[in-house]
Amino acid sequence: MVKLTAEIIQNSLQYINPVKDRELDLRGYRIPEIENLGATGDQFDTIDFSENDVRKLDGFPYLKRLKCLMLNNNRIVRIGEHLEEYIPNLESLILTGNQIEDLGDVEPLTSLEKLTTLSLLHNPVTAKQHYRLYIIYKLPQLKLLDFRKIKMKEREEAKTLFKSKKGKEIQKDIIKRSKTFVPGGSMHNIAKSKGLSDEEIHKIREAINQASSLEEVERLQKILQSGQIPGNELNGQRNGQAMEYE
Repeated sequence: MVKLTAEIIQNSLQYINPVKDRELDLRGYRIPEIENLGATGDQFDTIDFSENDVRKLDGFPYLKRLKCLMLNNNRIVRIGEHLEEYIPNLESLILTGNQIEDLGDVEPLTSLEKLTTLSLLHNPVTAKQHYRLYIIYKLPQLKLLDFRKIKMKEREEAKTLFKSKKGKEIQKDIIKRSKTFVPGGSMHNIAKSKGLSDEEIHKIREAINQASSLEEVERLQKILQSGQIPGNELNGQRNGQAMEYE
């Protein structure tokens, strides 16, 4: 993995994109965390962090100019608190292909009052019941969710559901799940349900943490959910190539 340094920022591609915004291209460095963005001098409207290894959306200095963040195909499981204090004018957040699991994990985005475009496509959270209506309800300023325009009918449906007694109970359950969330916790529960030992679970966690790509992580998790134990990776027999399983 590569530490995001001022030198990398200064040497990365910078250009005026098709919508006439000034963009910084930080794609594909395998950056594990967002840091040192003060080196940008707040000169960019858009920053592209796609194809990296970022696990948490935080680490920003005060960037008043920033309007668009692209983080496609990272490993994001958590969204930092108080983002509005650092990126108050963010309008578009693209989180396609990450690992956000629970509806409550999206809660920190409610403070971004100018956020109008959000993509959570190919995140586990999109499979949750009431996903789209919940996001629409919690982020009423959104205009596009997962690249689909939010219709007035959906807004009314979301409001009706979550202001009802049933909807309030759903919200309480979502908040409760969010407060008890532990990164890797769902994986631990799956492993336990498959009868794996603590040692085997530890090895699986190590394999996931050391995975060299998002595809590798997803493959490990799918194999785990099927009740199998990844083989060579747990024995340390790694060759840097994409893993293959029988």
